[in-house]
Amino acid sequence: MNYFELFGLPVAPSIDKSELSKKYFGLQKANHPDFFTQSTEEEKEKALELSAAINKAFTIFQFEEKTLEYFLQLKGLVKQDEKYELPAVFLAEMMEINEALMDEPKDYVRSKVENYESSLKQEIKPIIKNYNPGVSADADLMKLKEYYYKEKYLKRILDRLGD
Repeated sequence: MNYFELFGLPVAPSIDKSELSKKYFGLQKANHPDFFTQSTEEEKEKALELSAAINKAFTIFQFEEKTLEYFLQLKGLVKQDEKYELPAVFLAEMMEINEALMDEPKDYVRSKVENYESSLKQEIKPIIKNYNPGVSADADLMKLKEYYYKEKYLKRILDRLGD
């Protein structure tokens, strides 16, 4: 089941969240299992599955990074447990940040990682904003994929820093 289609949204690396809650509640109102108590077992099961899919889609669409990941998976660009090779320049910069973890205060390293994340987001913002199915270049999709894996790497560093 394609969650974009389920919610009546265009398949894109980001969504307009202004309508998300309204679409979610509309879908749940029409498909929630509680409204199918007098139905056949098959209809109840179908409503339960659809309601679960609606909840899962809503959870994904609430977060930019999850929406991007889902989009890239739909496009066949990101696979479970994929071993993506990040650029050597990025890895060298991450080595510096990882070394700073041993020598610098956590707040300094966190700030450095967050600044790096911010610059990465600025690079892909035009690609996300201007994405047009069938028109956007494959190179743009590959940049989104690279961004996704870089972001994942940075999140692991932030997780190691803790709170």
